[in-house]
Amino acid sequence: MDDWLPDADAQPDPVHYRQYLLHCDPHERFSVVSFVWGPGQRTPIHDHTVWGLVGVLRGAEHSQRYELRGGPPVPTATDHLPVGSVEAVSPRIGDLHAISNALSDRPSISVHVYGGNIGAIRRSVFDPLTGVRKPFISGYANNALPNRPLRKPHYRSCPKTWCS
Repeated sequence: MDDWLPDADAQPDPVHYRQYLLHCDPHERFSVVSFVWGPGQRTPIHDHTVWGLVGVLRGAEHSQRYELRGGPPVPTATDHLPVGSVEAVSPRIGDLHAISNALSDRPSISVHVYGGNIGAIRRSVFDPLTGVRKPFISGYANNALPNRPLRKPHYRSCPKTWCS
Protein backbone atom coordinates (compact mmCIF):
# COMPACT_ATOMS: atom_id res chain seq x y z
CA MET A 1 0.00 0.00 0.00
CA ASP A 2 1.39 3.41 -0.94
CA ASP A 3 -1.00 5.76 0.87
CA TRP A 4 1.64 6.91 3.38
CA LEU A 5 2.95 9.71 1.13
CA PRO A 6 1.17 13.00 1.97
CA ASP A 7 -0.81 14.47 -0.94
CA ALA A 8 1.20 17.69 -0.64
CA ASP A 9 4.37 15.71 -1.56
CA ALA A 10 2.75 13.89 -4.48
CA GLN A 11 1.54 16.79 -6.64
CA PRO A 12 2.77 16.99 -10.24
CA ASP A 13 3.58 20.24 -11.99
CA PRO A 14 2.14 20.68 -15.50
CA VAL A 15 5.56 21.57 -16.95
CA HIS A 16 8.44 20.16 -14.84
CA TYR A 17 8.99 17.21 -12.54
CA ARG A 18 9.00 18.09 -8.85
CA GLN A 19 11.35 17.11 -6.04
CA TYR A 20 9.89 17.26 -2.51
CA LEU A 21 12.04 16.92 0.60
CA LEU A 22 10.43 14.41 2.99
CA HIS A 23 13.23 14.21 5.56
CA CYS A 24 16.77 15.50 5.99
CA ASP A 25 19.13 14.39 8.71
CA PRO A 26 19.97 17.45 10.88
CA HIS A 27 23.64 17.06 9.93
CA GLU A 28 22.73 16.59 6.21
CA ARG A 29 24.25 13.09 6.12
CA PHE A 30 21.20 11.77 4.24
CA SER A 31 17.89 12.91 2.80
CA VAL A 32 14.63 11.28 1.70
CA VAL A 33 12.90 12.85 -1.28
CA SER A 34 9.82 12.15 -3.42
CA PHE A 35 10.05 12.82 -7.15
CA VAL A 36 6.77 13.39 -9.00
CA TRP A 37 6.78 13.04 -12.78
CA GLY A 38 3.91 14.25 -14.96
CA PRO A 39 3.30 12.51 -18.29
CA GLY A 40 6.25 13.08 -20.65
CA GLN A 41 8.48 14.71 -18.03
CA ARG A 42 12.18 13.87 -17.75
CA THR A 43 15.42 14.99 -16.19
CA PRO A 44 18.45 16.16 -18.07
CA ILE A 45 21.48 13.88 -18.04
CA HIS A 46 22.88 14.48 -14.55
CA ASP A 47 25.12 13.19 -11.79
CA HIS A 48 24.58 12.89 -8.02
CA THR A 49 28.09 12.99 -6.46
CA VAL A 50 26.77 10.89 -3.52
CA TRP A 51 25.23 7.43 -3.15
CA GLY A 52 21.52 7.09 -3.74
CA LEU A 53 18.70 4.57 -3.88
CA VAL A 54 15.60 5.15 -5.99
CA GLY A 55 12.40 3.16 -5.40
CA VAL A 56 9.35 3.46 -7.66
CA LEU A 57 6.23 4.01 -5.53
CA ARG A 58 3.58 4.67 -8.21
CA GLY A 59 3.58 4.35 -12.00
CA ALA A 60 6.84 3.50 -13.80
CA GLU A 61 10.07 5.17 -14.87
CA HIS A 62 12.69 4.77 -17.57
CA SER A 63 16.32 5.11 -16.50
CA GLN A 64 18.95 5.75 -19.17
CA ARG A 65 22.51 5.38 -17.86
CA TYR A 66 25.47 7.14 -19.49
CA GLU A 67 29.27 7.26 -19.42
CA LEU A 68 31.53 10.18 -20.28
CA ARG A 69 34.33 9.34 -22.70
CA GLY A 70 35.58 12.76 -23.74
CA GLY A 71 32.64 13.82 -25.93
CA PRO A 72 28.87 13.50 -25.80
CA PRO A 73 27.51 11.25 -23.05
CA VAL A 74 27.42 7.64 -24.28
CA PRO A 75 24.26 5.62 -23.45
CA THR A 76 25.19 2.36 -21.72
CA ALA A 77 22.03 0.75 -20.31
CA THR A 78 18.31 1.42 -20.26
CA ASP A 79 16.08 0.11 -17.49
CA HIS A 80 12.30 0.07 -17.20
CA LEU A 81 11.44 0.51 -13.52
CA PRO A 82 7.91 -0.60 -12.54
CA VAL A 83 6.37 -0.17 -9.08
CA GLY A 84 8.61 -1.76 -6.45
CA SER A 85 11.81 -1.48 -8.50
CA VAL A 86 14.93 -0.09 -6.85
CA GLU A 87 17.90 1.46 -8.64
CA ALA A 88 21.22 2.46 -7.05
CA VAL A 89 23.52 5.32 -8.09
CA SER A 90 26.89 6.44 -6.78
CA PRO A 91 30.17 7.75 -8.14
CA ARG A 92 31.64 4.25 -7.60
CA ILE A 93 29.02 2.19 -9.46
CA GLY A 94 27.70 4.67 -12.03
CA ASP A 95 26.44 8.13 -11.34
CA LEU A 96 25.28 9.50 -14.68
CA HIS A 97 21.72 9.02 -15.90
CA ALA A 98 18.50 10.59 -17.12
CA ILE A 99 15.08 9.58 -15.78
CA SER A 100 11.68 9.91 -17.43
CA ASN A 101 8.10 9.01 -16.64
CA ALA A 102 7.37 5.77 -18.51
CA LEU A 103 3.63 6.53 -18.53
CA SER A 104 2.00 8.86 -21.03
CA ASP A 105 -1.34 9.22 -19.25
CA ARG A 106 -0.61 9.78 -15.54
CA PRO A 107 2.05 10.79 -13.03
CA SER A 108 4.70 8.47 -11.63
CA ILE A 109 6.27 8.87 -8.18
CA SER A 110 9.56 7.57 -6.83
CA VAL A 111 11.13 7.87 -3.40
CA HIS A 112 14.87 8.57 -3.23
CA VAL A 113 17.34 8.27 -0.35
CA TYR A 114 20.67 10.07 -0.81
CA GLY A 115 23.90 10.24 1.16
CA GLY A 116 23.55 13.99 1.71
CA ASN A 117 21.02 16.81 1.35
CA ILE A 118 20.55 16.28 -2.39
CA GLY A 119 18.65 19.55 -2.87
CA ALA A 120 21.65 21.53 -1.60
CA ILE A 121 24.52 19.56 -3.20
CA ARG A 122 26.36 21.08 -6.14
CA ARG A 123 25.95 18.65 -9.03
CA SER A 124 26.12 18.77 -12.83
CA VAL A 125 23.91 18.40 -15.87
CA PHE A 126 25.46 17.45 -19.20
CA ASP A 127 24.64 18.66 -22.68
CA PRO A 128 23.50 15.55 -24.60
CA LEU A 129 25.20 16.68 -27.83
CA THR A 130 28.53 17.95 -26.56
CA GLY A 131 28.96 16.59 -23.03
CA VAL A 132 29.53 20.11 -21.71
CA ARG A 133 29.07 20.08 -17.94
CA LYS A 134 26.98 22.77 -16.25
CA PRO A 135 26.79 23.00 -12.44
CA PHE A 136 23.44 23.21 -10.68
CA ILE A 137 21.81 22.82 -7.28
CA SER A 138 18.31 21.38 -7.53
CA GLY A 139 16.54 22.74 -4.45
CA TYR A 140 13.05 21.47 -3.58
CA ALA A 141 9.47 22.16 -4.61
CA ASN A 142 8.41 22.50 -0.96
CA ASN A 143 9.58 25.38 1.21
CA ALA A 144 9.75 23.75 4.64
CA LEU A 145 9.42 20.59 6.66
CA PRO A 146 7.26 20.67 9.79
CA ASN A 147 8.97 23.05 12.27
CA ARG A 148 12.02 23.54 10.05
CA PRO A 149 12.66 25.90 7.10
CA LEU A 150 14.72 24.50 4.25
CA ARG A 151 18.19 25.79 3.46
CA LYS A 152 17.99 27.58 0.14
CA PRO A 153 20.57 26.76 -2.53
CA HIS A 154 22.65 29.73 -3.64
CA TYR A 155 21.80 29.14 -7.30
CA ARG A 156 19.73 26.92 -9.53
CA SER A 157 20.28 26.43 -13.20
CA CYS A 158 19.12 23.87 -15.72
CA PRO A 159 19.02 24.90 -19.39
CA LYS A 160 15.46 24.53 -20.61
CA THR A 161 16.61 22.57 -23.66
CA TRP A 162 18.21 19.92 -21.40
CA CYS A 163 15.24 19.12 -19.17
CA SER A 164 11.47 19.29 -19.00
